[in-house]
Amino acid sequence: MPIHDWTRVDAGLFHHFHQRWVGTLCDALNNGVLPEGVFALVDQRTAGIVPGVLSLASGPQPGPGRPGARRGGTTAPVPRTRFVSRATNETVYAARANRIAVHHTLGEVIAVIEIVSPGNKSSRHALRSFVSKSVELLQAEIHLLVVDLFPPTPREPQGIHKAIWDEIRDEAFELPADKPLTLASYCAIAPVTAYVEPVAVGDVLPDLALFLGLQENVPVPLEATYQQTWNACPAPLRDALVRES
Repeated sequence: MPIHDWTRVDAGLFHHFHQRWVGTLCDALNNGVLPEGVFALVDQRTAGIVPGVLSLASGPQPGPGRPGARRGGTTAPVPRTRFVSRATNETVYAARANRIAVHHTLGEVIAVIEIVSPGNKSSRHALRSFVSKSVELLQAEIHLLVVDLFPPTPREPQGIHKAIWDEIRDEAFELPADKPLTLASYCAIAPVTAYVEPVAVGDVLPDLALFLGLQENVPVPLEATYQQTWNACPAPLRDALVRES
């Protein structure tokens, strides 16, 4: 299912899709994607923010507060994305939009999936808030996956990843002109590493990695869950997006 041009409809319609997609993603993660003892929840509060999809794990975590490797975890190859950025060792309706967090049974959050809403970039304050909360997660060694299906605004002309990464490391980054949308997966264990895949309207969503530890990640079924959510959307919403301009 190609990515739709969500700028063509009201933010409230994307909000509906966003909410349904988060739930579908949670179901997919909890049905065979996440390893044993790790599960995803919707709209949990962590590290002082309201996350989207929370990823939690059961049992004690090795090391002092670090996600690390766990029994039942998945060792996966390093993600293959168009851009990879690594920090130095020294740098370690938006408010209503649900997110996903991956949790420990005991409540420890180890990863967050954030689907960007138009409201997250609608003002300088909104963008600063989103960026600071993202950096707060990474500083707490909580892994992060960001999905932004909206083009850059004058407030973040090179996309949401550049806005986040500027708070971690001063590094040049430029979105390809033909790929203005951003998918970014961050491994939060120092030094923080970002795996960035630019996409465009009409592209099929790749299954981006969600990190659970330094050498553990699972592929998040973005494309399959996007299509499943789209198929369940009301016909007027779908018509508004596929109707010829």
